[in-house]
Amino acid sequence: MRLATALPLLPLVAALPTAPTAKPLPLIIWHGLGDRYDADGIADVAALANEIHPGTVVYPIRLADDGSADSRATFFGNLTTQLSDVCNTLSSNSSFSSNNTRIDALGFSQGGQFLRGLIETCPGISVRSLVTFGSQHNGISKFQNCGTWDLVCKGAIAAIKGNAFGEWVQGNIIPAQYYKETNETTGEPTSNYLNNSNFIADINNERHNKTKEYKQRLSSLDKFAMYVFDEDKTVIPKESGWFAQVNMTSMEVTGLRDRQIYKEDWIGLKHLDRKGALEFRNATGGHMDLTEKVLTEAFTDFFGPDRKPWKIAEQLQVVFEEL
Repeated sequence: MRLATALPLLPLVAALPTAPTAKPLPLIIWHGLGDRYDADGIADVAALANEIHPGTVVYPIRLADDGSADSRATFFGNLTTQLSDVCNTLSSNSSFSSNNTRIDALGFSQGGQFLRGLIETCPGISVRSLVTFGSQHNGISKFQNCGTWDLVCKGAIAAIKGNAFGEWVQGNIIPAQYYKETNETTGEPTSNYLNNSNFIADINNERHNKTKEYKQRLSSLDKFAMYVFDEDKTVIPKESGWFAQVNMTSMEVTGLRDRQIYKEDWIGLKHLDRKGALEFRNATGGHMDLTEKVLTEAFTDFFGPDRKPWKIAEQLQVVFEEL
């Protein structure tokens, strides 16, 4: 378009409506392993979101209304079923359904990859920004150590019994469903993992037959911010939070941009990167050592009112048609 033609349109563009209100987008939160949706810490996070962006509707995702049962569901269950249940809950709620609004998503530890899986598999929601802290987007190479008196954790790990990719384990033990077995020499995923993983191999589109909808949905994000904790000793390897691959024999780290998942754009990460939507960020401290400062930074940068002009493309098209 020539400048002489464009200039008269500037007042029209400036007059286009933005969002009808300045209300912040709703926020969903998925907590981590062993936590519960009604924990004080989750309530504090929700309160901070409202302090920074007053009026934010916050929904802590839960697999049961009873907090103890919700906590057990972080260890025991089938992630395919859990994602489907959460999808149905959100899709049928007018405050979160894609029929009415976009939403933001905040994931802590394993809740981060679960939210990403939700975005990829759930057509009933539309997410603007996904922010994850200490997550395991490329899976884990080792299971975490359980606390001395954490009997639920010990029960889950004991149930694996060296058979992480058995049918029962993959259908019932949550951490096993994002466990990634790799070849000790090459660092590449084993056929056992690719053939039997119930969750992480699927949502990362690692198998020969790719699900194109996963890429389409994830690449529609405005922002995908991944925080990795500098001193994380719980997530092995911690670089999984940035989709990096680590050879656990040589400890060589292959960054996301050097991996096939990016080069061939299996799930839309390359597309996100090219439009400036990928954010690789650090947080100080150990696993989930969250501070108000880092949360405030994330909430300010990625959440709040929708910054996109409301239906700008449709409005511009109308303007041009009327000229």
